[in-house]
Amino acid sequence: MFLCVLKAQAYGTPAAPCPLRPWQLGAGAVRTLHTGPALLSVRKFTEKHEWITTENGIGTVGVSNFAQEVLGDVYCSLKQEEFGTSESVKAPCELYSPLSGDVTEINEALAENPGLVNTSCYEDGWLIKMTLSNPSELDELISEETYEKYKKSIEE
Repeated sequence: MFLCVLKAQAYGTPAAPCPLRPWQLGAGAVRTLHTGPALLSVRKFTEKHEWITTENGIGTVGVSNFAQEVLGDVYCSLKQEEFGTSESVKAPCELYSPLSGDVTEINEALAENPGLVNTSCYEDGWLIKMTLSNPSELDELISEETYEKYKKSIEE
């Protein structure tokens, strides 16, 4: 599980008294913010190891960290008329769109740096963006927690 911790700290003593902030922290106080699974659960997965996140009807699609680790170094071929193929030092594989819709953007950065799929599969290594024809298909995909259990079951 990924845990992000942010700390905000005020340094020094102000020359004049400072009113308390809305969250009731005075100078020198530390406030820690955490993001947990509830905030990370927006990414959905397929059993073929693709992921999708959605925002305002646009899906961003990529391959999971598990898939890129299994495949090794990845070389991508993203075609206009089909989703594409992924080739690695181990084996070629087809890429499947997790939902129906139209591709609106291809990650052009992968042409110059296909290794982004390996180094940043959930951020900079995304493959395509797409409009969703049927957003209810998201309900058929699995959550990050369920995907973690699925990975463990196939590794055994």
